[in-house]
Amino acid sequence: MEGLMQTDLKSLPLLHRGKVRDIYAVGDDKLLVVQTDRLSAFDVVLDDPIPGKGKILTTLSNFWFGRFGHLMPNHMTDIDPVSLVAPQEKEQVKGRAIVVKRLKPLGIEAIVRGYLIGTGWKDYQKTGKICGISLPTGLQEAQKLPEVIFTPSTKAAVGEHDENITFEQAEKIVGADVARQVRDMAIQLYSAASEYAAQKGILIADTKFEFGLDKDGTVHLIDEILTPDSSRFWPLSQYAAGASPPSFDKQFVRDWLEAQPWNKRAPAPRLPAEVAQKTAEKYSEALRLLTQGET
Repeated sequence: MEGLMQTDLKSLPLLHRGKVRDIYAVGDDKLLVVQTDRLSAFDVVLDDPIPGKGKILTTLSNFWFGRFGHLMPNHMTDIDPVSLVAPQEKEQVKGRAIVVKRLKPLGIEAIVRGYLIGTGWKDYQKTGKICGISLPTGLQEAQKLPEVIFTPSTKAAVGEHDENITFEQAEKIVGADVARQVRDMAIQLYSAASEYAAQKGILIADTKFEFGLDKDGTVHLIDEILTPDSSRFWPLSQYAAGASPPSFDKQFVRDWLEAQPWNKRAPAPRLPAEVAQKTAEKYSEALRLLTQGET
């Protein structure tokens, strides 16, 4: 199946291969981040690509950074990635790479939830809480929460699982002031994006952001934002509380994997071609709906 699983650039030093991104050094203060077609589910990188996924996610993430860049500092630069690599390497980065400021990532993931789904729903069923936040009794799966909540998690290494933590635990990891800034920025961005997406027929059930610090300690929004890899996108027209709605994101793959005899440890089951293709179509549709009519 076609898809870029891994880059092999010789023009720049390779720093790190993440779950889905390959990261190269650009001097001492910038990074070239390439979005591959790898897919991570349950914190395990699958052996099969999602065709075109990297380009779709890069395009959508760049769209959001452009739309909401005025809200908070972020890692973006205006350097063309293609200009930094050798001619024979241009196809590996074209449309799927960005050049960003080199910042120090924080040790938490900033998860914002507007609806009760996923691990939040599982935690609520057990404890009536999510990440230590008490919720009203009697809520249904996929129900809209009374208010948007910030539910941080740890950042696990490749092959390990992220764990939900309380805000107090997040404060211990990154410091109280930074934790408050991250919470407020994440909720602000989620709220603005949710309002916009709803006008395009998409509900953003929840999303994950990452933040980093520059040498002066200023918090910046980094990584990808508001993509089908980092968010749950539901079609507004098909939404109803009480069950997990259809989605425009990798939940389609998660649901398939949940039905397999698998312990959620590497290696993951091989992905049937039709599941990979259907996922690619969902990603593409999310991009089309969210960006249609916009410049």
